[in-house]
Amino acid sequence: MNSTAIAASGLRKAYGDKTILDGIDITVGTGTIFSLLGPNGAGKTTTVNVLTTLLKADGGTARVAGHDLVTETEAVRKAIGVTGQFAAVDDLLTGEENLKLMADLHRLRGKAGKRVVTELLERFDLVESARKPAASYSGGMRRKLDLAMTLVTKPEIVFLDEPTTGLDPRSRRTMWEIVRELTADGVTIFLTTQYLEEADQLADRIAVLDQGRIVAEGTADELKRRVPGSHVQLRFTDATELAAAARILPGATPDDETLALRVPGDGSSKSLRALLDRLAAHSLEADQVSIHTPDLDDVFLALTGHATTEAEPR
Repeated sequence: MNSTAIAASGLRKAYGDKTILDGIDITVGTGTIFSLLGPNGAGKTTTVNVLTTLLKADGGTARVAGHDLVTETEAVRKAIGVTGQFAAVDDLLTGEENLKLMADLHRLRGKAGKRVVTELLERFDLVESARKPAASYSGGMRRKLDLAMTLVTKPEIVFLDEPTTGLDPRSRRTMWEIVRELTADGVTIFLTTQYLEEADQLADRIAVLDQGRIVAEGTADELKRRVPGSHVQLRFTDATELAAAARILPGATPDDETLALRVPGDGSSKSLRALLDRLAAHSLEADQVSIHTPDLDDVFLALTGHATTEAEPR
């Protein structure tokens, strides 16, 4: 099996004098969750449209599921599934009929089509509502049905373009569990989102997209460590120990009221171990130790100069 599901280099797209994608590079490992994080207008949907053959790039190259995006378009389409920002279900049909329609369009008829529909209704917990019109579904149910329709053909790679926009927190977490189950089955997920927590919770790797350019890429922890502000907080039982620790730890800031000491660090286990070893060498031991690192909101602000995205709806 190819270890790279998506490989794009120098992708460009413009409309007139407005550049939407300004030479972006993307590599996504097979069976992983890759998140493209950015605010509205950053170019996330354009990236998805290009990689799913819905839009032709002005420049650059890409291979999806091992197939060239331009010369092997049909092979790319057979290997992927796409769930857009808005649920593409037919409100006049029931959930079961929507799935049957998708199975028919892909020539899965007879026993094979019935088996796929039954499996997907069970997997997405839609059995009880299967014969109700999709118009009566909640936002979360519509999203689940939409994703189920995408999976009728069992794609190798699934593109999820802001799949939880507008969902309540409970429905969002249900979708997260479904996404995790898909990757456990070996499916590659390309996820775009404007929700920081979503990228933090799900993604194996995150690329931060801003104004058509990828300004940073890495795991959530790697991105957080790039931003100043990581520190270790040590809490002591008496003021004497606090003062002694403050003297031996460079840059430490004591809080006499809470008996806490803030020590700059990069949040890594290596630096924490070195800090605790230094305390032990002076016969000091903290009563409590906690690590504080910047969140993805801090990362985005530091990288782009403006706040991201969206906080999770309450």
